[in-house]
Amino acid sequence: MTIPGVGPITALAIQAFAPPMESFRRGRDFSTWLGLVPRQHTTGGKPRLGGISKMGQKDLRRLLFTGAMAVVRQASRSREIADPWLDGMLARKPKKLVAAALANRTARTVWAVATRKEDYRVRTAA
Repeated sequence: MTIPGVGPITALAIQAFAPPMESFRRGRDFSTWLGLVPRQHTTGGKPRLGGISKMGQKDLRRLLFTGAMAVVRQASRSREIADPWLDGMLARKPKKLVAAALANRTARTVWAVATRKEDYRVRTAA
């Protein structure tokens, strides 16, 4: 619950609905299981990424996207954005696209925190 965008309901839902985090080799695999990675169309060795696939665990994906949208909304309202990645994305991309990317990033962070059995550490600006 210390991860931005993950509240008590999302944390409990991940614990209840997701398989053990050790069953995924890396955070991208967990994010893929949720359906939060871009769909790939590859031809001639040139990958083209589309929108998120939406093939996966619908309930958890919706909760993570809602939490990410809340973080994006708060970050766009306040002048102080703690995460430089989020600040850069909001300057270049639409809010819903940033929320989808943040939900993907949050899912990977959840996997990392759960597998390492550590607390979430806030990234600081360099």
